[in-house]
Amino acid sequence: MKHNKTGKVGAMCAIGGSILLLAGTLLHPMEADPADALAAFTEYAADHHWIASHLMQLAGVTLMVFALISLSQLLRESQGEIWSRLGYGAAIAGLGVAAALQAVDGIALKSMVNAWVAAPPAQKDAVFQAAFAVRQIEIGLAAMLSLVLGLAASLYGIAISKAKKYPAWLAVLACLGGPSTMIAGVVIAYTGFSETAMTVNMPANILLLVWMALLGVFMWRRG
Repeated sequence: MKHNKTGKVGAMCAIGGSILLLAGTLLHPMEADPADALAAFTEYAADHHWIASHLMQLAGVTLMVFALISLSQLLRESQGEIWSRLGYGAAIAGLGVAAALQAVDGIALKSMVNAWVAAPPAQKDAVFQAAFAVRQIEIGLAAMLSLVLGLAASLYGIAISKAKKYPAWLAVLACLGGPSTMIAGVVIAYTGFSETAMTVNMPANILLLVWMALLGVFMWRRG
C-alpha cells in the first residue's frame, strides 16, 4: 500500500511539475535575443509577469525533484538502487541551484532592469552595467543547473534501465536528454546565452520535460 501511495504522489508531482514548468516558460518573454543584453533588458523591463513566471518555473522544478525522490523510493531493493541514490543527491543539489537561479534571474535581474529603465540619462550606463553583472551571475547559475540536472536525469536513466520496472525506452529518453542537457551547460558556461547554446539547450530541455511527464504516467499506472 505504501509503495502504491508513493507511486501516485510521485506521478502527480512529475505531471504537475511538468505542467508548471511549461506554463512558466511559455509566460517568459522570448522575442529578444538573450545574447543581446540591451534588447533583452528592454523586453524584460516591459514584462508584467516576470516574477510570477519564474516562481512557476521554480515550483515546477521543485515538484519534479519530489517526483525523482519518489522514484528513488520505488527503486529501492532493485538493481538500480545505487544509481537512483546517486541521482537523488544530484536532484537535491539541482533544486538548490534552481532556487538560486530564480532568485537572481526572477527577482534580482528584474529589479535591476526596472531600475535601468527608470534611471535618469546620466546614470543609465552605470545601472546598465550593474544589471549586466547580474546577468553574468545568472549565466553561471544556468550553466551549473544544466550540468547538475542533466547529471541527475542521466543517473536516473541508468537506474531505470537496471531496475527493469519501467519500459526500456523511458531509460533511453533520460540517457539522451541528460547528457544533452549537460552539454548545453558546458556551452552556456563558455558562450553565455549564445545562439549555439540555445540551439543545444532548448531541444534537451524539451526532451527532459517529455521524459518527466511520461515517467509520471508510468508511475501512476504502476502505483
